[in-house]
Amino acid sequence: MNRKKFLKKGAVGVGSIIAIPTMFSSCKKADDFDPAACAESATETAGPFPIKTPADFVRENIIGDRAGIPLMITLNIQNINNNCSPIQGALVDVWHCDADGNYSQYNGQLDGNFTNNNFLRGRQTTNAGGNASFISIFPGWYPGRTPHIHVEVKNSAGNSLLITQVSWSDTVSNEVYGTAGYKANPDTNNDNDGIVSNANLADSLTGNTTDGYVLTKTIKVAD
Repeated sequence: MNRKKFLKKGAVGVGSIIAIPTMFSSCKKADDFDPAACAESATETAGPFPIKTPADFVRENIIGDRAGIPLMITLNIQNINNNCSPIQGALVDVWHCDADGNYSQYNGQLDGNFTNNNFLRGRQTTNAGGNASFISIFPGWYPGRTPHIHVEVKNSAGNSLLITQVSWSDTVSNEVYGTAGYKANPDTNNDNDGIVSNANLADSLTGNTTDGYVLTKTIKVAD
């Protein structure tokens, strides 16, 4: 499905993304606040192929020339030092592999040299609700890792606050990897991956292989 069709989808496209910030930014009453739930998100490794120059790729659409099932990624950034209130102006960097398991900007991968490519990488600045969204494709997988998305959150001055990874239900992965254009049968899932913890699973991943998916995740940092 092409980008224009994806963006016109009310249930899975822009309609959902418009609704998500409203959900995330709704204010809690002071007496509803739960300090135990306001803890920093788990830190994960930046590797294997972090963005070399993230400031050069400030963009919402990070697809580039890659093909795959549409995926809208919406991340909500919260500050644990301020009762997990949303952070406006945070820099959010996202990167992940293509449908074949390859990252841009690097060589020595599964399918060749991608040092002159910049697909599936981008930066957005959070809005007043603490949200940053990216138009992408569903990531593929490569040997030894469960499917995942890399995220780094920086403050407005560019100082790193958290590097993490986001994974999701193996059930959804199996649905996607049963379609044309993706490799089937990942050799690693959430249970036997040595890096991504269950705490870093997506808050929600809704949709289908025809219309695409919407992933949402709240990431809590100390700012």
